[in-house]
Amino acid sequence: MAENSHGGFSRWMQHTMNARMNRKIRKGKGTFMGMNVLILNTVGRRSGEPRQTPISWFPGDDDAWLLVASGGKNGAPDWQRNLLAHPEQATIELPGEQPRPVAPQVLIGQERDTAWAAITAEQPRYAKYQAKSEHEYAVVRLTPR
Repeated sequence: MAENSHGGFSRWMQHTMNARMNRKIRKGKGTFMGMNVLILNTVGRRSGEPRQTPISWFPGDDDAWLLVASGGKNGAPDWQRNLLAHPEQATIELPGEQPRPVAPQVLIGQERDTAWAAITAEQPRYAKYQAKSEHEYAVVRLTPR
């Protein structure tokens, strides 16, 4: 019973924190712990319900945003699974802006390595997190659609 209660509390706390961060981003404040943050709008892969996830991002090449898919079950967070299940419905909200449609691409090989080097140069904490994980974090590039 305690485990279920704790899990429920954790989900509630995460939902509350996400909602607070989303409000800040929509009001034009888009940083958290020294990182740029946007809202990733996806559709739940099983529920079909809209999902709004505040997430840190890094500038990519051209007009792209790079996201690090850290954590989650088996190394993939829910937002990544939802994004890849319904990529055509993905949008992002930058601070104070209206949602804009994006196309996701999981980077592999040299593209991932180059992006990862830029990300960890800007935020070394990601290299520390990666070193403690059993799974290689995916790097997702979002480009305007």
